[in-house]
Amino acid sequence: MDAEKAAEQRTRAADAGAAVNVAVAGGAAGPHRRSEATRAAILDAARDRFAADGYERATIRAIARDAGIDPSMVMRYYGNKEGLFAAASEIDLRLPDLSGTPHEETGARLVRHFLDRWEGDETLNALVRVSVTNAAGGERLQAVFRDQVAPVVAAVCPDPAQVPTRAALLASQILGMALARYVLKLPPAVDLDHEEIVEWLAPSVQRYLTAERP
Repeated sequence: MDAEKAAEQRTRAADAGAAVNVAVAGGAAGPHRRSEATRAAILDAARDRFAADGYERATIRAIARDAGIDPSMVMRYYGNKEGLFAAASEIDLRLPDLSGTPHEETGARLVRHFLDRWEGDETLNALVRVSVTNAAGGERLQAVFRDQVAPVVAAVCPDPAQVPTRAALLASQILGMALARYVLKLPPAVDLDHEEIVEWLAPSVQRYLTAERP
C-alpha cells in the first residue's frame, strides 16, 4: 500500500508540474494564467499532503515537491503553512437537519453532533488551531460557520432577522468549548465526558436557537 501511495503521489506531482509548465510555456496567456495554474497545483498538492500526513507532519518542502515547484513559490503565494492550510482546507460540518427534531431536543442534538465532529476530524481541529494565530485561518473558519451554521439556525429560529446574531452566539459556545478542550486542552474541559458537556452546553444552545427573546 505504501508503494502504491508513493506512486500515486509521484503521478500527481508529475501532473501538477506538467500543468504549471504548460502554463509557463504558454507565455501568450499572460502572468495571471500562470499564477492561477501555480496556485491550483499548490492547493491540490497541499490537500493530498495534509490528508496523508496531517497538519502537524506536513511540510512546505514536501508540498512543493509534490507540486513540482520550488518551496519559495509556496511561501510567495500563501506566506506560511498556516496560510496554505487555511486556503486548502475543505470543511464539511455535516450538520443535521433540525426541522424534524423535537423542539426541546435541538440544543442537545447539535452539541452532540459537534462533539462527534471535533473528535473525528483532524482537519477541523487543525483549522481551529490555525485560526487563533493566522488571519487567513480565522477568515476560513468564519466562512465555514457563516455558510453552514446559519442555514441550520434559520430552520428553527423564531425570528429570521436574528439568524446571524443567534448563529454567532451558537458559535461562541461551540468554538469556545473546542478551543478549551481540543486546542488549549484545559484539564477541567478535557476531563468532562460527552454527556456532561451536553448537559452544560445544551440549555444555552437551545436558548440561542429557539427562545423568543433573550
